[in-house]
Amino acid sequence: MAKTKELSKDTRNKIVDLHQAGKTESAIGKQLGVKKSTVGAIIRKWKTYKTTDNLPRSGAPRKISPRGVKMITRTVSKNPRTTRGDLVNDLQRAGTKVTKATISNTLRRQGLKSCSARRVPLLKPVHVQARLKFAREHLDDPEEDWENVIWVSALVPSLTQQPSRSLTYYSVKKGKRKSVKSVTDRFMRLHCGLWIRRKAGYKKKLWKKNPARRKRLREHVFCNKTQSKLLDKMTTSFWKRRNWYVNDPYLKYHDRVNLKV
Repeated sequence: MAKTKELSKDTRNKIVDLHQAGKTESAIGKQLGVKKSTVGAIIRKWKTYKTTDNLPRSGAPRKISPRGVKMITRTVSKNPRTTRGDLVNDLQRAGTKVTKATISNTLRRQGLKSCSARRVPLLKPVHVQARLKFAREHLDDPEEDWENVIWVSALVPSLTQQPSRSLTYYSVKKGKRKSVKSVTDRFMRLHCGLWIRRKAGYKKKLWKKNPARRKRLREHVFCNKTQSKLLDKMTTSFWKRRNWYVNDPYLKYHDRVNLKV
């Protein structure tokens, strides 16, 4: 059942005043646009407790006091890299024992969201001092000296090490096109031009997977049109030629015969 909107204190007091004036619950409900059951509940509450205010509801109190909430909020605001374990230890030293989940819920109610920090900061203080020292030492160097410097950005590939999935158009030894080894190891091209691959995790932690899932992981899946075109560009004609093998398990999948003419 959906939660309804709570009546204001003025409306509840008006219901009590009309009841004391001698009106019935039905008449009060029609006059104020409130259900008869709601009117009766408010009147019974007033007769029992002599008040229309909200009574204390059931439920465990907050484990972290308002003062503790302010403390951890201030700590996180000053140092965003503070972990939940650090906050748990701070509260434990103050005499409050809570879990990490309680810390997360408390900070979320304060409008602070968690995120995974980098394992290593981009620049440590040592790096900053070293770069400032280098800049001060070469501050007065002439412009001609900087023309002989090769500038390398961290966002571009290294000059000495090529990315593992880059395509080599001309090899160093033979000057020919080379296939990407990771493609030939992990994918297979059928005679019709489609590429197939194994499912991810087909040989990982098989001891904890049920037989039905192990059976599904032994199946092959087709690559889509975009992936097949990309894999064709990453391989040479050697891997696209038609081969014939004895007892080939993929023989019935090489040619597509279900195309509508």
